[in-house]
Amino acid sequence: MATILVTGGAGYIGSHTCVELLEAGYDVVVVDNLCNSSRESLRRVEELTGKKLTFYEADLLDREAMERIFDNERVDAVIHFAGLKAVGESVCKPLEYYHNNITGTLILCDCMRRHGVKSIVFSSSATVYGDPAIIPITEECPKGEITNPYGRTKGMLEQILTDLHTADPDWKVMLLRYFNPIGAHKSGRIGENPRGIPNNLLPYITQVAVGRLVCLGVFGNDYDTPDGTCVRDYIHVVDLANGHVKALAKMAGEQGGVWIYNLGTGVGYSVLDVINAFEEANDLKINYVFKERRAGDVPACYCDPSKAERELGWKARYGIREMCEDAWRWQKTNPKGYE
Repeated sequence: MATILVTGGAGYIGSHTCVELLEAGYDVVVVDNLCNSSRESLRRVEELTGKKLTFYEADLLDREAMERIFDNERVDAVIHFAGLKAVGESVCKPLEYYHNNITGTLILCDCMRRHGVKSIVFSSSATVYGDPAIIPITEECPKGEITNPYGRTKGMLEQILTDLHTADPDWKVMLLRYFNPIGAHKSGRIGENPRGIPNNLLPYITQVAVGRLVCLGVFGNDYDTPDGTCVRDYIHVVDLANGHVKALAKMAGEQGGVWIYNLGTGVGYSVLDVINAFEEANDLKINYVFKERRAGDVPACYCDPSKAERELGWKARYGIREMCEDAWRWQKTNPKGYE
């Protein structure tokens, strides 16, 4: 079976994808600098699957380390998650974000090219649509005015990878545009483990529920949406991980090309919908207060995922209740994450 190099494989989406890859019979090599992740997540991936993976603690910016990894391993394809990803932080640290996310990917692609590896699945984002021109968002929706440096790195890297294929049509480039991944593995053994105050809604809710934070801040209640709070397309992280396995299978049967898929459920939930679903699923109360709108937030963002179903045979299986149950199971059995 093929060997897949997973960059950022110790992170939230990366670790769940490693589980799905190992269970699908792939050999997995992970490279991660552990700046926002934990070695423990990979130990638990091995425990859950009963299979071994190969781990390199290295930074994509370290060209020598990357060359060594490609020299040592017979890599067939790359799934590229590694990158800085906090929207707010990217506004304060644009140079760090551009350098890390773009230069790191350029070094990765150069190493791939030098070793004859021409298949990459790229972790992109719905942020490339900006304030979307159409909702639900299809893959034909034009890229909008991207509202923050993190999102711009995703948009630029999509273009760079597309140009790579234009220059050499043997390249297989899969651009997966994620909506909002939440939830955790059913076992409660791996999940989202943000450092500091979470940037994303569900870990914020679970940390309030477990007593690490006192109160949830809801940014804005005067948007043009049914209840005034932002509407997003939340997708179970295990469904998302599965999308990567389907993407690899599709690429394996193709000669070369660039493919773009939205990975979401196609259902929009408001912030209050998610809070209510979490309270109902887990029989808990969550304290929250309304705050000022957050810069760069668009009112509504959810997708039409039918292209992925048609062409990849992929469809989200889990609903909002299971996402909330699984997120809480992870948090309450790991109140301090992997520490």
